[in-house]
Amino acid sequence: MALTGDAKEELSHLEVTRPSARKAEAAAMLRFAGGLHLVAGRVVVEAELDSAAVARRLHAIIGDMYGHRADLAVLAPSGIRRTTRYIVRVDREGGMLARQTGLLDARGRPVRGMPPFVVGGAAVDAEAAWRGAFLARGTLTEPGRSSALELSCPGPEVALAMVGAARRLGVASKAREARGADRVVLRDGDAISTLLTRMGAHQTVVTWEDRRTKREVKATAHRLANFDDANLRRSARAAVAAGQRVQRALEILGDDVPEHLQAAGQLRLEHRQASLEELGRLADPQLTKDAVAGRIRRLLAMADKKADDLGMPGTEDGVNEEQLPPSPDPVS
Repeated sequence: MALTGDAKEELSHLEVTRPSARKAEAAAMLRFAGGLHLVAGRVVVEAELDSAAVARRLHAIIGDMYGHRADLAVLAPSGIRRTTRYIVRVDREGGMLARQTGLLDARGRPVRGMPPFVVGGAAVDAEAAWRGAFLARGTLTEPGRSSALELSCPGPEVALAMVGAARRLGVASKAREARGADRVVLRDGDAISTLLTRMGAHQTVVTWEDRRTKREVKATAHRLANFDDANLRRSARAAVAAGQRVQRALEILGDDVPEHLQAAGQLRLEHRQASLEELGRLADPQLTKDAVAGRIRRLLAMADKKADDLGMPGTEDGVNEEQLPPSPDPVS
């Protein structure tokens, strides 16, 4: 997950001055990484994050935009928790912050989706919401068959809201349930690049595109090499089969073979895996590929006609599958 860490590190230092965008980002971070707790009758807001820089960013937005004091704590790895986690906690004014960021509605009831000011905000607010959600619970995998930009969402309503936000930015995404969690997933490489750019992860986009291009070039080279190898094996198989048919044709015709057709047939028997072009260069005088193919075709047709007249097996019966080179695997 190196790209995930790089993207979050870059985004955590992105300078954003528009107040509505900073609020949308904080609301998304709290929605995706946060939770509400009742402590001694008070609402406490708590967000658990995997990056110190991201935690400091949320801490700063809560202080700058809402004027609340937040505490920062570090949870060292222990038990099933393999990595360090960072906790941003607002205790005394947690209820007010929960209402301001859309975690609670005006009546103090938990909100299941994203707050209205995010859902109905401008495009810059949709970008900020995606940035906050990615910082809190996003992953970015390497370019390739399984490449994806993915959000782990706290519920289906939030997932659908983020799909709508991405659509407003001109990016197609899908909400689905996987591994017991609601997720929003982007798998198209262009869509991933576009969304990373809109979020502000410009250096990550450069790295992503560079790795994506290298992987595509490498995959194309492998595909062409496999294709060429398959063609060579297919050609060799066809040449050996043709040699077996020619041998059967000469047996059927005996002495009733025109000299030029017999010469072409002998070339095929002496060089069973050679291409028609190579047989043409070996002929004396040299022949074109089409001339060699035409002579062998006439030889086989003449032998098949005589075999049919005599009621005996034709040249196809001379092909022994067990003696042929292995056929290439089907191209996927």
